[in-house]
Amino acid sequence: MTEEIDARKVRYGDSEALELLDGKSTLFVAKGKKVSRVDLRKDRPEDTALTGLMLGPTGNLRAPTLIVGKKVVVGFNQELYEDVFGG
Repeated sequence: MTEEIDARKVRYGDSEALELLDGKSTLFVAKGKKVSRVDLRKDRPEDTALTGLMLGPTGNLRAPTLIVGKKVVVGFNQELYEDVFGG
């Protein structure tokens, strides 16, 4: 099942972004060439740190944000996408 949400029309703030992590095991955040990996089961940071990674300067969820199984991927990085999607 695929669901696409237009971030220009639907706002995801702090609580909505954190809800996306419910039941997930890993958060990947790409900012340029830097990729951060957060183990949400063993080393889950505080909520403010997580929203700092997931939200952009406008306070809305950064795009693109993808949920792939138990993984949440925020931002774009070609190598990260190849790792996550096996491409």
